[in-house]
Amino acid sequence: MPFSFLQASPDSNHWGALWPELAVGCLALLLLLIEILLPRRAHKGIPAVAILGQIAVLGGILVHFHRAGFGHPIFNGLLLLTPLGQAMRVFFLVASILSCVLARVSLARQSVPRVEFYTILLVVAGSMMLLVESRSFVMLFVALETVTVGFYVLVGYFRRSALTLEAGLKYLVTGALGSSLLLFGIVLLYGVAGNPSLPSSTDHGMNYGSLARFLEANPHNFLAAVGIALVISGLAFKIGAFPFQFWIPDVYQGAPTPVTAFLAVASKAAGVVVLLVLAGTVFGPYDWLVVPAIGLLAAGSIIFGNLAALSQPNVKRLMGLSGVSHAGFLLIGVLAGLGASPGAGGPLFPQGAVLVYLFAYLFASYSVFGVMAHVAGPDDADQQLEHYAGLAKDEPFLAGILTIGLGSLAGIPPLAGFLGKFLVFMAALHAGLYWPLAVAVAGVVVSIYYYFGWIRAACFGNAPASRPERAAVGLTARIALLGLAACSLLLVFVQGPLGRWLGGG
Repeated sequence: MPFSFLQASPDSNHWGALWPELAVGCLALLLLLIEILLPRRAHKGIPAVAILGQIAVLGGILVHFHRAGFGHPIFNGLLLLTPLGQAMRVFFLVASILSCVLARVSLARQSVPRVEFYTILLVVAGSMMLLVESRSFVMLFVALETVTVGFYVLVGYFRRSALTLEAGLKYLVTGALGSSLLLFGIVLLYGVAGNPSLPSSTDHGMNYGSLARFLEANPHNFLAAVGIALVISGLAFKIGAFPFQFWIPDVYQGAPTPVTAFLAVASKAAGVVVLLVLAGTVFGPYDWLVVPAIGLLAAGSIIFGNLAALSQPNVKRLMGLSGVSHAGFLLIGVLAGLGASPGAGGPLFPQGAVLVYLFAYLFASYSVFGVMAHVAGPDDADQQLEHYAGLAKDEPFLAGILTIGLGSLAGIPPLAGFLGKFLVFMAALHAGLYWPLAVAVAGVVVSIYYYFGWIRAACFGNAPASRPERAAVGLTARIALLGLAACSLLLVFVQGPLGRWLGGG
């Protein structure tokens, strides 16, 4: 039956399995109702409602982590709940909560609507959860476009800034280009999978399982290869991998700092996990194409990101370019999952390495962006390295958090970033990825230069004659930054019990 992939049997409509996504969506609607029904003086409590509501959802996920019905497709195969997807629910909620905390600092300096910011942020977070749980290209594209449209608004939210408007326009154009590549690839795969003259052809080509069976029966189909290449290119746009990273510096600089943080961490994580799922479960028969493609993306991202960041004076652009290199490290983890041998612990070892790397990247990045939100002045886009000179003398707390965050991003032991890189490198070593591993090690060495240059300016530099007025560190922000620093310091020591808990042991 045509378009039967859109039909779900009544038994598969397990709405209770999606309670975190539904709760986040209802919370977003609640914020709008509070704005409409309550007097203006009560609107100051809306950020607290958004943060506390998400903390409640996060607590529910952690308590019921292993009761989600893993391995059972729902909605006729549109979604599949897995331990990885459950962990990513935690990831996106933590990132959204931290972005809300940073937004309280950044939005206070701007005369822009505030309730809508938190509402859109929540919708984007819920859509990311659905994105990584997707097992059909229909669900994938709908969730991805919901995320992208939300970011179109958030990136240009400070509309009185010329750089912010420029960033919004560039993200709109490049985002549409990336979505077009992805959609064209999906159309090609769906079209070729429905060709009745080919083995295992099916009209369910939108479903990952059906498409995987078709690709296995037709491992050298030209149109399928082009479709896979376009899908990988579209996802590479979303994670900012080389050579699709050209939008990163301008968008990261112009976007509000909380949005830059969410875009750099959560959006990158969503794209990497989707690519991890597709490469490992759908595109496996085309490893002759997927492995070299991802390998070149990884190596190019590490080389370009680190070299471009060496001479960057604007710290938001620096974080964007360094994020390109981190995308390369994550792609090496994805690549290791494709070549994992039984002696390496199977494909779950690289998957766990990618997951640890993502959480380490979250803790370190939000530590740095948290400091940036307080150091930045009214012009959120103008954050120069010289503004951090002498930070340790004026704000030792912020300087300490910045040092821990940058040290973790550089991969300095015993911080969490070192553990993430170590696990990814070990996975690559077991998979025999020697040349990407050599590039990655060289990238770590280069990155130490610009990360420690920032630390040197903050801890040993002299304060400039003029700099933007820094925001006071409130209690909520102080608790959040201390928690992030503690996680960066302690993840190395708790990764064993954490791994057993994630595995259900």
